[in-house]
Amino acid sequence: MDKKYAITYDIGTTGVKTCVFEISDTIKLLGGASKGYELYVFPDGGAEQDPDEWWSAMCDTTEIALEKSGIDAKNINGISFCSQAQGLVLADKDGNFVRRAMSYMDQRAKEELKKGIAHGPQIAGANIPKLLKSLQITGAVAASVKDPVWKYKWVEAHEPEKFSKVHKWLDVKDYLITRMTGNFSMTRDSAFATLLYDIRKGKKCWSKEMTNMLGVKFDHLPEIKECTDKIGELTEKAAAELHLVPGIAVFGGGSDASLIGVGAGAVELGDTHIYSGTSGWVGTIVEKSIVDASAMIAAIVGADPGKYIYFAELETAGKCLEWAKDHLCLDEVGIYLTKEQITDSYEAKYTSLYDYMSEVIDQVPAGANGVIFTPWLHGNRCPFEDPNARGMFFNLSLESGKSEMLRAVIEGVCMHLRWFIEVQEKKVQTSQRVRFVGGGALSPVTCQILADVTGKTIETINSPQNVGAVGAAVIVACGLGMINSVSDAKKLIPSVNSYYPDTANKAIYDKQFETFKNLYKSNKANFTALNG
Repeated sequence: MDKKYAITYDIGTTGVKTCVFEISDTIKLLGGASKGYELYVFPDGGAEQDPDEWWSAMCDTTEIALEKSGIDAKNINGISFCSQAQGLVLADKDGNFVRRAMSYMDQRAKEELKKGIAHGPQIAGANIPKLLKSLQITGAVAASVKDPVWKYKWVEAHEPEKFSKVHKWLDVKDYLITRMTGNFSMTRDSAFATLLYDIRKGKKCWSKEMTNMLGVKFDHLPEIKECTDKIGELTEKAAAELHLVPGIAVFGGGSDASLIGVGAGAVELGDTHIYSGTSGWVGTIVEKSIVDASAMIAAIVGADPGKYIYFAELETAGKCLEWAKDHLCLDEVGIYLTKEQITDSYEAKYTSLYDYMSEVIDQVPAGANGVIFTPWLHGNRCPFEDPNARGMFFNLSLESGKSEMLRAVIEGVCMHLRWFIEVQEKKVQTSQRVRFVGGGALSPVTCQILADVTGKTIETINSPQNVGAVGAAVIVACGLGMINSVSDAKKLIPSVNSYYPDTANKAIYDKQFETFKNLYKSNKANFTALNG
């Protein structure tokens, strides 16, 4: 197979990863760069990002990634994206955003949710007639305050002047593609994520029934494209800013939920993958639409036509460990006269503070000596929807220390992921061998804890932190005709390590797991009283 070269952009919540890949019989990373940007969080539940910051980070990292790869910009054959999903970017006729993007994490639209669907007789927080109609048409229901349709309605209600300038409603990557090509579109997986997309046989299009029911202007919805479709070519203006050349093919790409499983090599029916980055989830490939409204789980449209991903999401996964690093490990109150990070010492054997944290965690016995952590630092979506839920350390004693608390953070995230598997298995069979990807998969300690907590064999791949970018490279390979379908990704992405559950540790976690699940039920009223 002839070699081709691709640039992919993984547009995450906290930063962009830009990668240059060589695609042939395998997908080889030649060079990469990353740069962060702001997530603006407000006391009223708002969470926004500035699309100009996305673009600026892309421009800076493209130049660096190309230099590292040794590939001339004129040899790049395709561009694609993997990005955060269910954002709201409202663009005018010229493709300019009319306000900052609203993140998937935004929770301001509580009143819009109530007016739109959370009223009258309800099941799972949704009006019964509207819920049934939505399930019939879309295979899911917009019952979460974080669903983008309520963000759209919030802007309409609170910012009418800006709303009047809207030409198209776009998701994150689709806005960036518009900026690259001048063409307005949305890939099928992103269209599904609006919960305005008709999944029924013979339809596969925007639903006027849904837009009428939820009060969305149909003309605001862009043309739907496949993830592997060529949307356009890089314009001269965009090429100059990105340090590329005009005319490079730009493909639709996909959301992180669609493409991380592809980059993990979990692409065949029944394959399960677990992701732990800023957020976390469990996804299993299925052949039809499935929904469990009571547990807030639905099968989303995947990048591979005709396949769905039964998907359960945790808002804060790796973000919990970042919180622990910042507030448990670092000396934020200034109690020491001098401070030196473990990685600053000349004899240090640790490449990052996270490596040191992993070693500390590994020295604490399974179960963290009875300490349990709940990873709901920004509310929770599944298997219960509650923006008021928060994290807690439960069962602290005089003997408990930061080491136990650190291990409890990792165990708490893994227990919530186990909860997802348990709920998924009410409807589908998850695979015994599970691909684990994202930054969390870089730690062998975390991988082993996940195996022990879930009872699954955990498999990892090379560069699991770049898995979204790899999935986007698969899209370029498909778009250029180098492989026949997304399913061909499996042979390109082998597993490199396997972790098997320890039966003694599993017994400890089985006992704690039941308590873990009870903590929300026991504290739901308290969360509402404090945060409602």
